[in-house]
Amino acid sequence: MLRVVLDTNVFVSSLLIKKGLPAQVIDAWKERQFLLVISPSIIAEVQSTLNYPRIRRKYAFTDEDIEDLVNLLHNETLLVPGHADVSGAIPDDPSDEVVLACAVDGMADCIVSGDRHLLTLRSYRGIPILTVREFLERIG
Repeated sequence: MLRVVLDTNVFVSSLLIKKGLPAQVIDAWKERQFLLVISPSIIAEVQSTLNYPRIRRKYAFTDEDIEDLVNLLHNETLLVPGHADVSGAIPDDPSDEVVLACAVDGMADCIVSGDRHLLTLRSYRGIPILTVREFLERIG
């Protein structure tokens, strides 16, 4: 089964636009079309981002909505430490390196992101970095 790391922006976008392409990626994961590889750092980033006051106000996420997603991420994924040494891979935004570390630790087949710092790399250690559209085309 395809092992895939999703960047935080894919999770957040899927919740903001329920019928958008990121939501289709999440639906494909829930339908077990691929194995989601994730690390505690990515889960924490998703949780933190969804708790931003401006996002909570605008999109009316409840604590339960966020808790449900976090529980799903803990229980329906391949959880890896995300401690691989990738330092210096993204000098313009080192915070994005958690995604690369997760992909390396989880022996991912690809990374899916909307982040320009990651997408500019196109691949890392042989792991392709795809846009949401490219990924959806890949899984058909």
